[in-house]
Amino acid sequence: MADRDTRKTQPTTADVEAYLDSVEQPRRREDALAALALMREVSGAEPRMWGASMVGFGRQDYTTADGKQHQWFAIGLAPRKAALTLYGLTYYDSNRDLLERLGPHTTGKGCLYVKRFEELDHEVLRELVARSWEANHSG
Repeated sequence: MADRDTRKTQPTTADVEAYLDSVEQPRRREDALAALALMREVSGAEPRMWGASMVGFGRQDYTTADGKQHQWFAIGLAPRKAALTLYGLTYYDSNRDLLERLGPHTTGKGCLYVKRFEELDHEVLRELVARSWEANHSG
């Protein structure tokens, strides 16, 4: 039997909008609220805080190579100082066709970093969120 998830970052009952309203940088706050609205609309799910600074929608289950079972949010965001971070939209070089049309961004392992949300093609982002939600969401 696989071990249960022992990650530090777990879902909380903290208020998502209150957290986002508290973001000091106006641009990052506005971008995060816009991304939140888009993700909420596309997924049809309500967001939850994960830890102190990440907002997640839904859940995805996965097992690591060592046999441990984990849960993480299917898609999410975090308003970081350097960029708005969008989670779950690209894994292992997935969704390249959409990323090429998205607009200015950089990627990391499973993360999309956006400095100016308004410069993105929002129809492409909507499709990217929908595709990622469908692929990641465990139900």
